[in-house]
Amino acid sequence: MDYKKAGVDIEAGYRSVELMKEHIKGTMRPEVLTNIGGFSGAFSMEAFKNMEEPTLVSGTDGVGTKLKLAFLLDRHDTIGIDCVAMCVNDIACAGGEPLFFLDYIACGKNEPEKIATIVSGVAEGCKQSGAALIGGETAEMPGFYPVDEYDLAGFAVGVVDKKDLITGQDIKPGDTLIGIASSGVHSNGFSLVRKVFKMTTEALNTYYDSLGETLGEALLAPTRIYVKTLKNIKDAGVRIKGCSHITGGGFYENIPRMLPEGIRAVVKKDSYEVPPIFNMLSKDGDIAEQMMYNTFNMGIGMVLAVDPGDTETVMKAIEAAGEKAYIIGETQAGEKGVTLC
Repeated sequence: MDYKKAGVDIEAGYRSVELMKEHIKGTMRPEVLTNIGGFSGAFSMEAFKNMEEPTLVSGTDGVGTKLKLAFLLDRHDTIGIDCVAMCVNDIACAGGEPLFFLDYIACGKNEPEKIATIVSGVAEGCKQSGAALIGGETAEMPGFYPVDEYDLAGFAVGVVDKKDLITGQDIKPGDTLIGIASSGVHSNGFSLVRKVFKMTTEALNTYYDSLGETLGEALLAPTRIYVKTLKNIKDAGVRIKGCSHITGGGFYENIPRMLPEGIRAVVKKDSYEVPPIFNMLSKDGDIAEQMMYNTFNMGIGMVLAVDPGDTETVMKAIEAAGEKAYIIGETQAGEKGVTLC
């Protein structure tokens, strides 16, 4: 008996690392001091010495049951973008610049080519956010995961000068709420999605005119990464008062997370066009509107609170970054929470 006969192929692990190195190389930053394959990743803070109070911010998350669709369709090249996005968007919400990222892949069987494909998506997400992929772990766990399945999670660290932290504490009645468009369902609510739609390759490969693509393509669309968009706003000289990443819990759970006590967000549902995938989910699943807004992002991936006088500048900065922006409401005095009207 040996380790390979027990289900763990060490040689496959070595090959996985070699295959992913080419993807990882494109994410490097000057501050990275170590090479992939070591026991840890080292990152110099030399470049941030000029900050008055350099402050580390971090985020960790996984992709969740969206992975089930990747398994069914045997599509593994974009799921890594989702993993990075879920972590770095949270860092950006605090005003931080993502510095580096580490991933964790746990699988039933290490197939080097598949692992490298997954990591190619992680590397692409890192490139989009400006973060270096400085390490990770691939754990082969036979008997714990099915041989053709895996889990994917990650961890990111960023930095922000303390004076530039976005805390929401300065939000006042009359501030403008700006929504930045999502690319679709992103990476939340898939336990409900999988109950609404048939999870078969035939169903997922069905083309819908209303979507302009197959159902699987619409659902697997990777999560938007908003790091550079928020940097564009900062570079335009605007201080964002509050920022909410619309993830699990939708509008009702996430928008209040950026609000101080005594402030209520009022969102106008007709201020933007809800993407067709959400209309399909609502209709096919007979899901009540309140539940839709309490589960999904409904086409808005981030909500910003800004001073009314900065609205035009922020809209232009978002559009210059290649994203769609909508004025979706305002803040009012009242009980902390959200009103959709």
